Amino acid sequence: MSDLDDIDLALIKALASDASQSAGALGRRFGLSQPAAWRRIRKLETSGILKGRRLRLNAESLGFGVTVFLGIKLATKGRVSLEDFERAVSAIPEVQRVEHVLGLYDYRLRVVARDIPDFERVLRRRIMTLPGVGEVEANVLLSEERRPGPI
Repeated sequence: MSDLDDIDLALIKALASDASQSAGALGRRFGLSQPAAWRRIRKLETSGILKGRRLRLNAESLGFGVTVFLGIKLATKGRVSLEDFERAVSAIPEVQRVEHVLGLYDYRLRVVARDIPDFERVLRRRIMTLPGVGEVEANVLLSEERRPGPI
């Protein structure tokens, strides 16, 4: 990160807030030509600092009004491989994110559902039937604010 100058950091911040901005618009904003801005962005991508640009969908507008974070502790570590669990849980369409974590739980999942009864159906019929699932803790998302992070 020591090779990054102030313009690189400004480009990162600008793209973090809105990744759809063109190189031309960013160049004008930071006093660069479009090709110079494009080269800097490309360099940030090839160095691995920028890992892509993602489209963020509004789940609520698509009919998914409930988001739940699940902490899952596997019941029998070793009897079911982590890869088998990850493959099975990743195949569930309502599971948006699977994170293998260190702490009280083995996995943290982000799950969307149309409403609480729909979430209960997903939990009972899909998640609780996965191989190795032991303890499950659910936290319903009340509100969310996107924070820019330390850069």
